[in-house]
Amino acid sequence: MGCVCGREDLTINNRKFYIKSRIGEGGFSYIDLIEDANNRRLFALKRISCHSKEDERVAMQEVEIMKTFHHQNLIALEESAMVSVGYHSKTLDITCDVLIAMPYYRKGSLQDKMEILRSKGEKMPEDYIWNMFIGTCHGLRALHSHNPPYAHRDVKPANVMISDDNNPVLMDLGSAAKARVETNTSSECRSLQDQASERCSMLFRAPELFNVDLGANIDERTDIWSLGCVLYGMAYLESPFEKIYQRGDSIALAVLGCNIKFPDFSGYSGHVNEIIQWLMTVNIAERPFIDEVIAKVETICINKV
Repeated sequence: MGCVCGREDLTINNRKFYIKSRIGEGGFSYIDLIEDANNRRLFALKRISCHSKEDERVAMQEVEIMKTFHHQNLIALEESAMVSVGYHSKTLDITCDVLIAMPYYRKGSLQDKMEILRSKGEKMPEDYIWNMFIGTCHGLRALHSHNPPYAHRDVKPANVMISDDNNPVLMDLGSAAKARVETNTSSECRSLQDQASERCSMLFRAPELFNVDLGANIDERTDIWSLGCVLYGMAYLESPFEKIYQRGDSIALAVLGCNIKFPDFSGYSGHVNEIIQWLMTVNIAERPFIDEVIAKVETICINKV
């Protein structure tokens, strides 16, 4: 990395970029807006700081998953690299950054759009909601139909970007993992629960990931619950559990009890609330798979035309 004429730059796989600004930050990484030095195209650069071999493994798993999937509704990988940055002061382990360059979406995320609409006292048109929802479903189907199936495990409005042609792109595959897990020991239950607590946003987390039972069969339908939360968010501009969170009440109890409140008047067809309730079935064994969801929503959209 270097600095020329006041412009900080970095090179990934012999490809030079200029760093323009910081555009995001999370618990495990931060994101910069970068510009290709050759063609001036803008990209987002995710920089994951690793302080152990386990950190490196998790970060590189995200890279490998991004390399595996190529779908218009899933975030694409532009470039990636692992860069050594020094030694950890206590363990003397070499620390590194994993760099992931990906497309930049100037329209932002569904979460950004929800916040703008809420500030204006406006709402999303129902046709727009269904378009965003079905596109997100198609991205998930690519993950769920892989052999073996993958689950995203952190589907939420902030992880759905909006392309220039108003199509959704599901991003942040850092929480993605093989979907089907059997918990045969107490340590396996604790491990999965700890992973979910660390990487799955609480307001969109499926009930089975709050309290992982011994002998549980977890599968890709954890994402279906989260899809229901996203659909609710698009319609009502907040998580179905946002008010409970603001009061400081237990999210886990509300989720396990499926304590969802709908406005008395939404202005939408009855299909919206019907699909939300169907997706947010507490018992994972009774929740639909992604193909069933797509088929049902496409039928709704055809009948609306």
